[in-house]
Amino acid sequence: MADKKTIKLKQIGSPIRRPKIQRQILIGLGLNKMHKVVELQDTPEVRGALKKVPHMVQIVE
Repeated sequence: MADKKTIKLKQIGSPIRRPKIQRQILIGLGLNKMHKVVELQDTPEVRGALKKVPHMVQIVE
């Protein structure tokens, strides 16, 4: 069975005073509080969401 690649994301920016779509993207990624870290599968969908909010999300190694 092939190993699924994962990516760790950390929220570094606040969604306050941001467009509604950016807040929805953060919720879709499972982020809703500052400095929260989530681990997701590294898929094109997740990468696309990251490109929409690079100023609020950091990739953790």
